[in-house]
Amino acid sequence: MHTPADYLELARTEHDSAVLHRLARCPYPFVWQALAANPSTSPGTLLELSTAQDSAWNDNRLLCLLAKHPGADRSVLRAVRDAVAAKLAEGERPYAAVLALAGRTELAAAEVRQLGALRGASARLRSRLDRHLQLRT
Repeated sequence: MHTPADYLELARTEHDSAVLHRLARCPYPFVWQALAANPSTSPGTLLELSTAQDSAWNDNRLLCLLAKHPGADRSVLRAVRDAVAAKLAEGERPYAAVLALAGRTELAAAEVRQLGALRGASARLRSRLDRHLQLRT
């Protein structure tokens, strides 16, 4: 019998991508976040996690972790960008994920800059987004 703590420990320490992928299907958002922080998690698993939903706070944290993941490829980052755009359009504030995406050169600056034009983007976010994108060059 496994407890939630067992799943969390495995998500933090496991290196086998097949085991990590199976863990992505568990119902615990803290395990999803641990997977998104684990550098051994494969892009396929990260892509699956980009659609996971629990609560605004957990979802925004997960999206930020996915945007920062060193193994996130262009397809993962585009999925995260699309999820962030949907949240902004709904009036949520996944600002940390927006700024993390701005630092990723796998996405074109224009792809990320569009997030600043959505309903949930504040003037402060737009200003910080512009600064982050300028630092790329």
